[in-house]
Amino acid sequence: MSDHFFVVTGGPGAGKTSLITELARRGLHTIPESGRAIMREEMARGGDALPWADRMAYAERMLEHDLRAYSAAQSLSGPVIFDRGIPDVLGYLTLCGLPVPPHIAAAAKAARYNARVFLAPYWNEVFTQDTERKQTRTEAEATCAVMRETYTALGYEITELPCTDIASRADFVSARLAL
Repeated sequence: MSDHFFVVTGGPGAGKTSLITELARRGLHTIPESGRAIMREEMARGGDALPWADRMAYAERMLEHDLRAYSAAQSLSGPVIFDRGIPDVLGYLTLCGLPVPPHIAAAAKAARYNARVFLAPYWNEVFTQDTERKQTRTEAEATCAVMRETYTALGYEITELPCTDIASRADFVSARLAL
């Protein structure tokens, strides 16, 4: 287990990336979300490993990306904040009603993060859609619920982020990173 690895998870459009950006600005090590990077790569090359095309291929690409990031982060000292973790891939497949391949379930169990997982709850006031985030508000709420269930089932303790400004959210997380 990597006690200095912390995950921020939740549904789309709940302010996770804005929080991660602020924590990076404050000097913390951060690992960006794999999903958006994969979407950009796939769209640029005309690939179909996309959540609106081949969801299983998208999940496999996320797992590969997340395992590489997890491994690379082992050399970092101090807290490392991940914009989503490997269990998010498991949650994504569950949300999509797709079977979870044994290797994905095993990776989610083996690559452990700090027991405290930060959950960004659905927040109507900040939810937006864009060219990559196509989920509806209902899907965003469902995603948040599935991520809560997924991490809880894996033995993590959920700490819900307050629905407040980015600086206050970053203060909230920073105060809870004591190792």
